[in-house]
Amino acid sequence: MTFKLNPSAAAIGLVAAAFVPVQGLMAAPTEPSQVVVVTATRSPMALERVAADVVVIDEQRIRASTADSLEDLLRREAGLQLSRNGGPGANAGLFIRGGGSANTLLLIDGVRVGSATLGTPELEALSLAAIERIEVLRGPASSLYGADGSGGVIQVFTRRATGKPNVSARVAVGGYGALEASVNGSAVVGDWDLSAGTSRERMEGLSALRPGDPFGNYNPDDDGFDRRTAQARVGWTPVEGQRLGLSALDSRLTSRFDSTEFLPPDFAPNSAPDFKNRQHSRLAAGHWTARWNDAWTTTVRLASQRGELLSGGSTTDRYLTERTQVDVEAAWRIGPGHRWVLALADVAERAESSAYPAAFDQRNRGYVSAYSGSWRGLDVQADFRHDDNTVYGGVNTGRIGVSMPLSAGWRARALVGNSFRAPSANDLFFPGYGVLGIRPERSRSVEVGVDGRWVGTQFAATAFRNRARNLIGYQADAAQCPADPSYAFGCAANIGRARLQGLALTASRRQGAWEARAVVDVLSAKDELTGQRLARRANRQAQLSLTYVAGGWNLGATALHVGSRPEGVAVLDAYTTFDLKAQWEVSPRVWLDARLLNATDEDYEPARSYQSVGRQAWLGLRWAWVGR
Repeated sequence: MTFKLNPSAAAIGLVAAAFVPVQGLMAAPTEPSQVVVVTATRSPMALERVAADVVVIDEQRIRASTADSLEDLLRREAGLQLSRNGGPGANAGLFIRGGGSANTLLLIDGVRVGSATLGTPELEALSLAAIERIEVLRGPASSLYGADGSGGVIQVFTRRATGKPNVSARVAVGGYGALEASVNGSAVVGDWDLSAGTSRERMEGLSALRPGDPFGNYNPDDDGFDRRTAQARVGWTPVEGQRLGLSALDSRLTSRFDSTEFLPPDFAPNSAPDFKNRQHSRLAAGHWTARWNDAWTTTVRLASQRGELLSGGSTTDRYLTERTQVDVEAAWRIGPGHRWVLALADVAERAESSAYPAAFDQRNRGYVSAYSGSWRGLDVQADFRHDDNTVYGGVNTGRIGVSMPLSAGWRARALVGNSFRAPSANDLFFPGYGVLGIRPERSRSVEVGVDGRWVGTQFAATAFRNRARNLIGYQADAAQCPADPSYAFGCAANIGRARLQGLALTASRRQGAWEARAVVDVLSAKDELTGQRLARRANRQAQLSLTYVAGGWNLGATALHVGSRPEGVAVLDAYTTFDLKAQWEVSPRVWLDARLLNATDEDYEPARSYQSVGRQAWLGLRWAWVGR
């Protein structure tokens, strides 16, 4: 694997490496972490044994972050790249290792969530207030989750009662007419565990587009958002090892945007209407987990998701996703250090749109076999999956990885596999964009990594390479689209062969009251036939943060750097933002916090011709009560 890094990218890597002190290389390692993840193997496993590249974002880090949304949190803490059509609440896309949003699977408590028309996760509809923990599997996972996990998996875990009764509330106000308010509570009562919460967020914002955008969509009105969420989880444990659970999540998001409509009788362009996206997403799930003995554990999950989008100005288009999911899993502990997981995943979905000539239905049944075991200190993982889909037929995917200790505090890992992604309903049917002849993507990947842990210090580095053929993307050159006037602005297409390779670094160092942390992503994402960079992918991205915690105070500063990104015929400039935060513990139950986001008022484009939120001040109050 060969990487050509420019001097600035190399400098970013050196900054991250500087977080690992020389004396730390010879220091005694820390005790093995107690962090357990489930996304990387579909069953609980200690993070130290996992061969894949997994990032865990716990509740403490979520609360401490200056991120303005779930998608921004994932960019800052997991090194994912973000493209957004404006400020918070606007349509957002994430790139895991250069793969598109449609290559990313979003799970909420194990349930698939996303748009069947776009084939992408709907990250902007979920509030941070409802989240307890996030696991990010960076890299292909089709052998565990099917075609929609070909680039990576983001699993969000909502709040669940695990201990004493507690209630918390938070309210905050900020610039651009912003407001946040949330209430959460949980309790364990006998055999029952109960958790519920609700939140409201809004911002008046600013115009989503800059004046003079190439399509003439600019409107000087403010394009803000209003998001309301409610979630609840109930569990019953009648006997030890047996748990029945129910969960529900309801999210409503109204966001404004700029566009142009062409209505009869003269079909003249009109950008004056107040264009809105109204999203309503509902999720309901039930599961039964049973540990029959020390060797066998089974899980059955039934879930449904319904997402509706009304979008437009004077006229409105409707998009509907209906999805049902049935998962049956059995984990067999073959012997000490060895486990085998068998799973059946059945997903049926329907995509409807006022723009489609008819509804789009598909059903996918996946059969998974996953082994993990330890052989004299060498941890081995092997996954295999067969998918049987009503649209693209049968597909086999597989993955194998190893993890092994090198010396005190050091661990090496390696992983190889293949992946698959099918075109979405929009890729096939959307008028003026979709093309029926699009072929599915197929890719092969390899990655190697090393992790280090010492007293107060953590370090992780992963080098990866993914080669994809028939990459599905936007073709801006209308001459390469079908000969039809409706494709005047481009179409969906297979962008030849793509090579995605890079290096991901994470480092942190705690010394007394101080903690320093770096998350660095260096990426080369190119079309192998033309040598051109893929759209909206930055060649480098880094977050550096410094935090001081002492005497009831939590003070911090964060710098986020994003490199240049090509988009169409333009190249978006690199930019750097700085955030400041301060939190004061007034009493054991009350905290005041202040944030200054984009403190230098950096003007940048989150996507071509879209505006960024400038300097924004926040002031918040949090109250929490824990019972006996």
